[in-house]
Amino acid sequence: MAGSLQSLLALADDNVYRKNIGLQIYTLRNQLKADLKGTLKAVADAGYKQVEPYGFPGELEMVNVAKDLGLGVHSTHFDWEAAVNPSDDGYSDFKKIIDKANGAGLSHLVVPYLHNKDRKNLDDYKRVAGNLNKAAVIAKKAGIQLAYHNHSFEFQPMQESTGYDVFVQEFGDEMMFEVDVFWIKAANLDPVSLIKGLSGRISQLHLKDIKKGINLPIYGGLPKDAFKELGNGMISMEPIIEAAKAAGVAHCHVEQDQSPDPIASIKESMVYLKGL
Repeated sequence: MAGSLQSLLALADDNVYRKNIGLQIYTLRNQLKADLKGTLKAVADAGYKQVEPYGFPGELEMVNVAKDLGLGVHSTHFDWEAAVNPSDDGYSDFKKIIDKANGAGLSHLVVPYLHNKDRKNLDDYKRVAGNLNKAAVIAKKAGIQLAYHNHSFEFQPMQESTGYDVFVQEFGDEMMFEVDVFWIKAANLDPVSLIKGLSGRISQLHLKDIKKGINLPIYGGLPKDAFKELGNGMISMEPIIEAAKAAGVAHCHVEQDQSPDPIASIKESMVYLKGL
């Protein structure tokens, strides 16, 4: 009974994440291409309070239109090569992105992915961590928080460790994590334990659910039907939201990489959040 009460409190109307729940709008990438304003209006009408765009700075219009509709925009995924593989020691390309992020009123930039060439072995991860640490210092001086968004491949055993272990060990104080709970579970790990272990080092969370019955771990791609609306899979979201508060997470965003009807899916996930 106590656990149920804690769950209800975690998603109560005055919960910081419940009040300001976001959506990573990559979920609606096809709809956004067809009708940017109409799609973002549907996001607002579904009850989401903020959005996290992608492809910044090339997709700056997403930020502007979202704000015009009253949606908060604090964070975006961006063209990460400027930070992961800087073209020069001064990180000039990354600094240009920082300037545009400041101009757009953003406070968070997120590295959304690593190409295969940058994660072949643990030394690759160490090199990436070193580059991101330098970029994070530059970002911090400009008032922007840099973070890394995981998939499941970072947790694949490599020699005596994993890529994610390298990041945990090597990231400096300025560099944070955006934890995607779906991919943590895909690696057959417990999202709550990971969040607790990274307390104070997680800037944001991605909330998404994974299909029941899938044989885990999976370190690569998953079938499209593996991505489920909140409450329709195997991940219990309430303990995650409780852990997020204790860990000092700033923002939580719903995301669903694949859906036959993304608008219906984001509405269903919101119903789940409101229904507890």
